[in-house]
Amino acid sequence: MSVPDPFMTPDPRAVADSNLMDFARHAGMAGSDYAALYRWSVTDLEGFWATVWEYFDIDADTPYEQVLADERMPGARWFPGATLNYAHHALRNLADDAVAVIALDETGSCYEVTASRLRAQVASVAATLCELGVGRGDRVVGYLPNTPHAIVAFLAAASLGAVWSVCGQDYAPKAAADRFAQLEPTVLIAADGYLFNGTTHDRRAATLELAHALPTLKATLLVGHVGLPWPAQPYPSLVVPWEDAATRTEELTCAPVPFDHPLWVVFSSGTTGLPKGIVHGHGGVLLEHLKTLGLHSDLGPGQRLLWYTTTHWMMWNLVVSTLLTGATTCTYDGSPAPLARPDTLWKLAARHRVTVFGTSPQYLLGMAKFGIDPSVHDLSSIRVVGCTGSTLPASAYPWVRDHVGERVLLASISGGTDVVSGFAGSAPNTPVWAGELSAPHLGVALAAYDAEGFPVVDRVGELVVTRPMPSMPLSFWNDPDGRRYREAYFSVYPGVWRHGDWITVTGHGSVIVHGRSDSTLNRNGVRLGSADIHDVVERLPEIAEALVIGAEEPDGGYWMPLFVVLAAGAELDDTLRDRIREAIRSGASPRHVPDDILEVPGIPHTRTGKKLEVPVKRLLQGAPVGQVVDPATVDAPDLIDHYARLGAERRGRSA
Repeated sequence: MSVPDPFMTPDPRAVADSNLMDFARHAGMAGSDYAALYRWSVTDLEGFWATVWEYFDIDADTPYEQVLADERMPGARWFPGATLNYAHHALRNLADDAVAVIALDETGSCYEVTASRLRAQVASVAATLCELGVGRGDRVVGYLPNTPHAIVAFLAAASLGAVWSVCGQDYAPKAAADRFAQLEPTVLIAADGYLFNGTTHDRRAATLELAHALPTLKATLLVGHVGLPWPAQPYPSLVVPWEDAATRTEELTCAPVPFDHPLWVVFSSGTTGLPKGIVHGHGGVLLEHLKTLGLHSDLGPGQRLLWYTTTHWMMWNLVVSTLLTGATTCTYDGSPAPLARPDTLWKLAARHRVTVFGTSPQYLLGMAKFGIDPSVHDLSSIRVVGCTGSTLPASAYPWVRDHVGERVLLASISGGTDVVSGFAGSAPNTPVWAGELSAPHLGVALAAYDAEGFPVVDRVGELVVTRPMPSMPLSFWNDPDGRRYREAYFSVYPGVWRHGDWITVTGHGSVIVHGRSDSTLNRNGVRLGSADIHDVVERLPEIAEALVIGAEEPDGGYWMPLFVVLAAGAELDDTLRDRIREAIRSGASPRHVPDDILEVPGIPHTRTGKKLEVPVKRLLQGAPVGQVVDPATVDAPDLIDHYARLGAERRGRSA
């Protein structure tokens, strides 16, 4: 099979100057292409990760005894004997007067935090936490928007060896408590509110309600972010103003902890049941994020990253890790596309000379669909546009080239909260094929498995990882025997990580993501990823968003509806239905033309932007709402009842 022409090839000069090529020279592989580096990284795990350790000059208090003591999954043991601290590495690589964090919001206002100020604030908050009884292994939780306060609080907790967890304030108090109460936290850190789409959202009452739902709290730190006064009211624990906690004069000391000491707990979407807490370690995150940001994104001193995220999405964790590379990270509080100025993020990227701009497919597609042209701003500083959260369709690639920059690397990335990193994406020296991820990430032994557990190429299979990654979870919270952890990833292919995505590994080394394997469309034995349908349908100017579902029915039938949200002024008549069917027939699969095309008021998503395909499928099949999804975890909870009614009406008609 011939290799298709890439959409773009990397600039040889940029490749030669990249961190990745410098890393290759350090590894004794000067002149190697990406394929050669990748083969080495997954066949010689110990050699590769030891070189990452050396190249990024990991400052361990005690050295490691060996790189990988046990390769079995789950349970691989990385760098036993080493003690270190993530926070120390996040705070060591910037000169005192260098800008560490730029705080942005949707109004366009900003302020800068220098490295010396960041270190001073972390030292002060750490001393405050220590006085409040926080020690190694204790939990500190944040109910915070994406501002420097969250970064300071996290690094302060990490410096003590405490365990951090955070969620955004668009979560209702109950939804936040469903996560945090599992951790039995010692301290809560919460803000007075946040900005979104021209509105200041007051979260003072929500903070009080959350504090009452966490009986283990010894103290609550109150952050004045949007300028709302904290009323004098009875909290269930000691109250400390952020200004008092963060303005002391203290020396920063980072406690050395074992390589696999817990750093943070991130939570699954929680669409059914209590969200599962995923525990990652100091050392695994440190190495994985240095590799991802330092090599794949080519970040280092003098560079700047702006990636739109909320604090409860794993991308926030990666945004903080920008500091590990010595680059500047930008926080952003607000809507990604405020109604008053939808191009706000591009304007800010231009003003602050952002190097890596990160977003989601929905954002890029929305910009294109509504005629927003970022190129009215000077975007010449942007080298990489990163995109993750769902599959980026091929149609977005020319738009980025034409409206952001001809030589900009469009880095579509697939990863997960589970490993708090990426499985596949791009690198400075990889070609880009539209609609494809350029290659598996270094150190990720990725494959597509068929049903019998054999790797396949140029065929759809399950995304698996056959050898361990340092950032694989240490455990799930409250899973003492590891049963839930094993069932989540290792029950289908024993000893091999199954992630739950359908992918194709192509003959030219790229990766195509087709969607979640548990939401695959399986019509008459022919399987297709839902993302392939969404791609072609959402290219139509009349369609704002689409969701296709394949639902098995009790009588053995198979119902495949397509739900569409129409663009302003569009009408779902027979002509548009015919155009949709023809687009799917010619652009995706003639066997997967939907049975029905139905207009809906919206598509429900998790709060990190993923379409709720499986929950909607189960609602259509008749599962009770309470067994399918917690409305508090959905961006538009009222839509859940809408789909439940659709399912009930269909079952009523067929009864």
